[in-house]
Amino acid sequence: MDNLKRAAIFAALFAFAGLQALAQDVTLTSRDGKVELIGTLLGFDGEFYRLQTEYGELTVDGSGVNCEGPGCPNLQDFVAEIQLSGSATMGAVLMPALIDAFAQRNGYKVNRETVDATRFAYVLTRADTGKTAARFYFRATNTDEGFADLLADEADIVLALREVRRDERINARDAGMGDLTGANRSRVLALDAVVPVASASNPIKAISPLDLARVFGGQITNWQELGGPDAPIDLHLPSLSSGLSQAIVDQVMAPVQLEFAEGITRHALPSEIADAVARDTFALGITSYAERRNTQVLTLGGTCGFFLDAARRTIKTEDYPLTAPMFLYFPARRLPLIAREFLAFTRGPGAQNVIRRAGFVDQTPEEIPVDEQGNRFANAITVAGGETSLEELQRMTATLTPMARLTTSYRFEAGSIRLDAQSRSNVQQLARALEQGKYDARQLLFVGFSDGDGAAKANRDIALRRAQAVRRAVSAAAVTANMERVNVGVDAFGEAMPMACDDTAWGRQVNRRVEVWVR
Repeated sequence: MDNLKRAAIFAALFAFAGLQALAQDVTLTSRDGKVELIGTLLGFDGEFYRLQTEYGELTVDGSGVNCEGPGCPNLQDFVAEIQLSGSATMGAVLMPALIDAFAQRNGYKVNRETVDATRFAYVLTRADTGKTAARFYFRATNTDEGFADLLADEADIVLALREVRRDERINARDAGMGDLTGANRSRVLALDAVVPVASASNPIKAISPLDLARVFGGQITNWQELGGPDAPIDLHLPSLSSGLSQAIVDQVMAPVQLEFAEGITRHALPSEIADAVARDTFALGITSYAERRNTQVLTLGGTCGFFLDAARRTIKTEDYPLTAPMFLYFPARRLPLIAREFLAFTRGPGAQNVIRRAGFVDQTPEEIPVDEQGNRFANAITVAGGETSLEELQRMTATLTPMARLTTSYRFEAGSIRLDAQSRSNVQQLARALEQGKYDARQLLFVGFSDGDGAAKANRDIALRRAQAVRRAVSAAAVTANMERVNVGVDAFGEAMPMACDDTAWGRQVNRRVEVWVR
């Protein structure tokens, strides 16, 4: 038996034995012997016991009790165990890369123990003592399975390529796991995007979001209908249970109320989609931006002449409409200290570098000078209608030209005043930056923009109210910031600077935004 097989068997047996031990009854007794709790040990984070008792699930400070029973942990050589389940894309590439970087920074050695294609563990040992500090157990399948494992109490962290569904949220709340949409129950780890891809040899370079949905809905079946050669379109998508597939449903198909056609080739991994499309001149796929590989990413176009390319900056700003944040979800319980330290590390600049190297889009705010913003101001002049006056365009240009745009932008869920998931994460990020003094002695301007549906004055008023709401949300989140050190203002230019065509729901949603400008 080779070493790899030994390690796999050992990891499987260890995980099974750990679950068996935690399933046994233990007795927690106070130091003075006056209080006694009997129950099933659900977890121990090195400081607190989590116990299922006749009174419900309880969390007990380990410093105040003695533990008796076969399930009691070894306090002297405690090993933190963290169960992660969900997206294979996140579990196979991104999270291991972040664990490696965290270990190197904090003096741990890392060893991978593989059970099978979907189950593996990263073991962190202290470089100075050789003692094991933590085991990060992974079950890398798909987002659905991640939430199922969480509800079965078999996961501490869910890796998700989509937001939690309503039924999952209700079931988690009913199971005592808290509201998974709460501020401390979820967060965006990194950014990705849904992109249409074709072979590099395909002459088609752009496609409208509507036509993309019609192709995968079976209404367009030949490249000739898109201006290409007379050949049938061979379609490729992720597996139905993947979070990426569900994101495609939400962002591509649902806005035009279409369902997927029959006969689409499904793939377990996004990279397999790219490889299949790259080999076939007449194939069309939808995959993740990070896994586009050697394919040609098609530009999203519109009837008004605006085009939206997927790129690192346009994904950060959500100017590209089909963004796909990558989420971490946690139940309402304490994680071991090393897990909390790891999660804190994932927010820092070192982790953002790892995210970029892994092919995903990081969340580090960037300042984009006006001269690097392409044709945005030229487009504003080109599409200006009778209600957008030259005076308003001049006012916008005079206000924004001396400033730089932050990639931190804010957009709203379709048909709602609620910020979308990426924007809610951006509220927390900008708030932390303010607390750290990164914008002290500088000017921040929250600028509201709207779509062109309706009267220009009404649109500007709506955009101004949205900008004010975002400013209030950021200020409320920046609890420890000294806001007197920052010059924070609000303005709005309504429909004066569209990013996309207003003739589709996608375009209107892209145009409704609050940007942050800095000087």
